Amino acid sequence: MSSSSALDASTFSQLAEPHRHELQVHCYRMLGSFDDAEDVVQESLLRAWRQRASFEGRSPFRTWLYRIATNACLDSLRQRTRRVLPQHVAPPNIPPEQLPEIGDVHWLQPYPDRLLDQTESGPEAIAIARETIELTFIAAMQLLPPRQRAALLVRDVLGWSATETASLLETTVASVNSLVQRARATVQRNRPPRRADWAAAPPSTEVEREMVEQFMRACERGDAAAIVDMLADDVQCTMPPFPWWFSGKAAVADSFRVGIGPGRPGDFRALATRANRQPACGSYLRSFGETEFRAFAIDVLHIEAGRIVDVTAFHEPALFEAFGLPPTWPAQNR
Repeated sequence: MSSSSALDASTFSQLAEPHRHELQVHCYRMLGSFDDAEDVVQESLLRAWRQRASFEGRSPFRTWLYRIATNACLDSLRQRTRRVLPQHVAPPNIPPEQLPEIGDVHWLQPYPDRLLDQTESGPEAIAIARETIELTFIAAMQLLPPRQRAALLVRDVLGWSATETASLLETTVASVNSLVQRARATVQRNRPPRRADWAAAPPSTEVEREMVEQFMRACERGDAAAIVDMLADDVQCTMPPFPWWFSGKAAVADSFRVGIGPGRPGDFRALATRANRQPACGSYLRSFGETEFRAFAIDVLHIEAGRIVDVTAFHEPALFEAFGLPPTWPAQNR
């Protein structure tokens, strides 16, 4: 294609749509929000359509789209605060009534694996399969200034050269190298203590699947003791948008006894799912006196060596649709 004149609406759609899912993953990494990533990808494709005269076939169409999407993310980040998890705004194990004022906070969101799996072949599938997507990495990205974030993702995840990255950010190669060096140092400082690197999680194992099943059934029975038996000694539990969080087996055990034990707010049911290449479940709550279960939280688990080392319960029922989970569940269903 030598001229943008060939990019009529039909041709543009045929070229752009196969890249939508990987662009959304890239924007999610930049923004830490599933909802914001959807919006920015839509804005990016609209920008690309309006700027189609600037595409003359001198670079791959995919590269051109990534340039537009990355700049759309940078524009968005100028107007929005970063996405965080509770451990970034408050100390652990503080009773809710004793927490200091934390102000307006925008919370990190999970990303459904079912959308990661929608690209079946080609370079897009390779990029998504190799991209680091775990919650710990996404959270670390949000600690970086926007240009450092973009430089690191474009260089280390997308594999662009320093020259290509400099062109995207409209700066010099020396500046790009400096941005990436500082970003890598920040990421290294915020790396989980167990991790030797930021490689994506291995495929789900039978042991992992069995543990998720045990976790869900224990929640349904209100059996806090069974869950406590599954926890690592240094386990963490967070529940955005609630700013309080718990660190250490004793503190997390107490939180589960309150949440699902005798004083629980109702009965629970759970459906298995996956988020950020990690095991997860959608939990439903039937408050006492009600006849159906309602979407309650997406619980994302991190399991290592047969123990749960992290539970992040995203209390955003609106996310259930993205995970392909129903918003309600009749009481008679199991």
